Amino acid sequence: MGCGKEFKTGNCVCDILKEIAEAQSDVFESCCDSSCKQSINELLGDTDQNMGLDTVPVILYCKGTCKPFKGFGAHPSDIGDVVASFFFRVKKVDDDCCAILELLRDPHDDDPNPKDPVDQKTKHLRATGICITADLNCFCHVTCLPAINALNCV
Repeated sequence: MGCGKEFKTGNCVCDILKEIAEAQSDVFESCCDSSCKQSINELLGDTDQNMGLDTVPVILYCKGTCKPFKGFGAHPSDIGDVVASFFFRVKKVDDDCCAILELLRDPHDDDPNPKDPVDQKTKHLRATGICITADLNCFCHVTCLPAINALNCV
């Protein structure tokens, strides 16, 4: 799998996230069992797997440390309850590799601040409505999970 076929920003993470964002927006109006390309194909219905799929969850890894990036946020109505997530839905990526990312969380996960991606429940990942802005030039790696339906509530 390459670093994205439609965009050539010079930033591999940026290119693939742009492709995911474009594929996800198309949903609304390989040789690997698990990869970004496989997840994009599932989302677009290029496999027999698409059953209302709308999201490719991603984990981003920071440059320098190679540690998974954890985002934080809170709903405007409940600013006292800040939550964290290692899993994101790409909402938009601009030409400067600035991205809007939505935190994905399992509504059954009682831990508001997981220490590691494997500590976070993922069986029922859902969009939270909590979005952050990230400079994709700060990341050196992206892991894509299989495409899911994250926009419907459990």
